[in-house]
Amino acid sequence: MATILILGATSDIGMTIARKFASGKFDILLAARKPEQLQPLESDIHIRYGVNCRSVAFDALQYGSHSEFFSSLQPKPDISICVFGILDDEEQAFNDWHLTERMIHTNYTGGVSILNVIAKYYIARKKGTIIGISSVAGDRGRASKLIYASAKAAFTTYLAGLRNKCFKDQVHVMTVQPGFVYTKMTENLPLPKLITSTPEEVADLIYKAYLKKKNIIYVKWFWRYIMLIIQCIPEFQFKKMKL
Repeated sequence: MATILILGATSDIGMTIARKFASGKFDILLAARKPEQLQPLESDIHIRYGVNCRSVAFDALQYGSHSEFFSSLQPKPDISICVFGILDDEEQAFNDWHLTERMIHTNYTGGVSILNVIAKYYIARKKGTIIGISSVAGDRGRASKLIYASAKAAFTTYLAGLRNKCFKDQVHVMTVQPGFVYTKMTENLPLPKLITSTPEEVADLIYKAYLKKKNIIYVKWFWRYIMLIIQCIPEFQFKKMKL
């Protein structure tokens, strides 16, 4: 039975992905900074789906511990999905370097650190799947998402490069580009209902895309074209807009 490692499992999307893959009879490894919060989910998955599920401690910002963390996992995961991320108030972050630094490191540096470790393991064994959740925000920089979008743009580019690096060794890397999603992270934002997804929609799409070995997926297909239109706006005009 294959095992999936979910990095950032206390997030709404992380928990929903865990349930989705458990329904497909995958064993589940839940990794989070506060694994004790995952005990109810762990029990529910084990009882409801009859698969193995356990929680382990993982801190995305403790880079020095990432190699040891992955080495300690038994069994090693066949699939690793990087879900963790953070969205602080952009204006506050612009005026407070500590918030800026936290957003950059949580949304980019932490993911690169742990996925480098995992990718080396998969490359050596010529098999494995890495799934990274980025964001459509990274497709073009905007004032309203200055720090968040730049970090996600970097993460998207990293995943593209990792996909290129791993392909010859039969390791698959998939990039997930959600738009707006109803989660705890966005609960205070006025999200437009028509173009906002639920965590269940995200998890369903990721599961289907994993089975088909997709490279890049946009959650709600039209986000690909929305962002393409935004990318095509000339810079002399774009810089005057409030987006």
